[in-house]
Amino acid sequence: MRRMATSRPQPVSIDDVVAGLRFLPDRTAATTEEETDGVFARLADYREGGVFVGRWAGTSEWERHTVGDEIVMVMEGATTIFFLTDDGERAAELTARQLVVVPQGTWHRFETPDSVLVMSVTPQPTDHSIDRPA
Repeated sequence: MRRMATSRPQPVSIDDVVAGLRFLPDRTAATTEEETDGVFARLADYREGGVFVGRWAGTSEWERHTVGDEIVMVMEGATTIFFLTDDGERAAELTARQLVVVPQGTWHRFETPDSVLVMSVTPQPTDHSIDRPA
């Protein structure tokens, strides 16, 4: 059975949204939501979350998504994403045009020495932790 759309699909210009983003050069795990104003944008709603873009350098807090997997795509630049697994902390370097699927419930964070533009499909809600979760 085919599902009917509840609203009319609307194209979104990623370039137009990205052009309006503010670059955050010194993100830290303690950076507040107010300090990230204009750094991230929601492109579209998707399932229980959305499609987002953001541009920054620095280190993010730990986060996890308990209701679904997250897709993280690097559009420009590079970052290292760290995952907490049963085997400990693992790192994956991502460069432009690469993506990773972060499994549901997996704590992860980013280290970005220069600059990165990321697009993500992120379920909500998101749990955050400044300190490495136990």
